Amino acid sequence: MEKVVLKASVRKNISKSSRSELRKAGKILGVYYSKHGSPISIGVVEKEINPLVYTTETHLISLQLDGNEELDCVIKDIQFDPISDRVVHFDLLGLTSGETFQLEVPVQFHGSPVGIKEGGVLQLLLHKLEVECLPKDIPQHIDIDIQGLKLGDAIHVKDLILENLSILNPEDAVIVTVTHPKAEKEPVAEGAEETPAEPEVIGKEKTETEEE
Repeated sequence: MEKVVLKASVRKNISKSSRSELRKAGKILGVYYSKHGSPISIGVVEKEINPLVYTTETHLISLQLDGNEELDCVIKDIQFDPISDRVVHFDLLGLTSGETFQLEVPVQFHGSPVGIKEGGVLQLLLHKLEVECLPKDIPQHIDIDIQGLKLGDAIHVKDLILENLSILNPEDAVIVTVTHPKAEKEPVAEGAEETPAEPEVIGKEKTETEEE
């Protein structure tokens, strides 16, 4: 996977006033952390972090701190503004060659299921999968062919066979399925009331020879 360079400045002053000034200057605040070092508070230009956030692919990032040190990492967590949906904070996870780590990888679905032509409804239940792998084996996305799905069919986590990585989601978790459409209740004519069905009486029937 090709690395994407992300330039960042180290935030030595982490006071509230300093954070406010950086945000006014168009900077997004974040933290870089790894298993083998102390966390580093950083700031990046908003337009540089956005392409790595609003995407359907995973990116291997080469983090440049103040134009010098380069650290391999991936985006681990993102916080959004609840109103504007803009990025307000992010976490970067540092990677070490030869050590596995966990991350979420987007799923991309390909094809139009035959079950839709049979009257089914396509349900995409998992858009990302939690995986564990080495840094060199990070996939940009996970491809799933859904063209052969018939009405009532589903693809579970256990159905996927992927090289060089382990899926951490439960094996019986459904990723995608083609379900039967919900039956619609017939409308009642205006002014008419629904008449409850008479209960079926199960018992001994009276014969002609039985007395009244």
